[in-house]
Amino acid sequence: MSATVHIVDDDASFRASTGRLLQACGYAVALHESGEALLAQLPKDAGRSCILLDIRIPALSGPELQARLNEMGSHVPIVFLTGHGDISTAVQVIKAGAEDLLTKPVAKDTLLAAIDRAIARGRARQQQDDKLDSLRQQVSGLTPRERQVFERVAQGRLNKQIAYELGTTERTIKAHRHNLMEKLGVDSSSKLVLVAERLGMLDRPPHPNESKLP
Repeated sequence: MSATVHIVDDDASFRASTGRLLQACGYAVALHESGEALLAQLPKDAGRSCILLDIRIPALSGPELQARLNEMGSHVPIVFLTGHGDISTAVQVIKAGAEDLLTKPVAKDTLLAAIDRAIARGRARQQQDDKLDSLRQQVSGLTPRERQVFERVAQGRLNKQIAYELGTTERTIKAHRHNLMEKLGVDSSSKLVLVAERLGMLDRPPHPNESKLP
């Protein structure tokens, strides 16, 4: 299945000619005359698509559309096009996550290279997101007590420290630790810490003790 390039530009002739070029190079193409039109058909697969976006389009400008997409949590990579050398705008969109900014008229090879890079990065980002989603699902399968033990092991606490903090025995903590490691598919404390780090858990304090938990 070909990757899709969403061309957002108010210049109909540019949309058509660029669309034909990209189709001839093996891409699927979707044409949008405005930012609002793109939002109405927002691409969801960040790993199989890319947005080719003109900076100066009426109503919702390129940078404004980028901000809207960021607010919506879209990870579809964006390559900006501009017919005007505006350094401050270039810095703004790159800081906001744009993959590239090209000046019109852009050479075919330059355009294709930028799109290829953007799609490759989008695919890598999607794979990372998929892995994180899988980890989150595994962690959601832990019991409340296993979650408490997991958080404390990741913070570097020893079994006896965790047992004291949670008001139980060291033997019970070892059993919980064994069970949660099996559920998360890890075989060492270092890998357990890595899972917690990937999920951003090391920046949060562990859940307090709840005596009602076994």
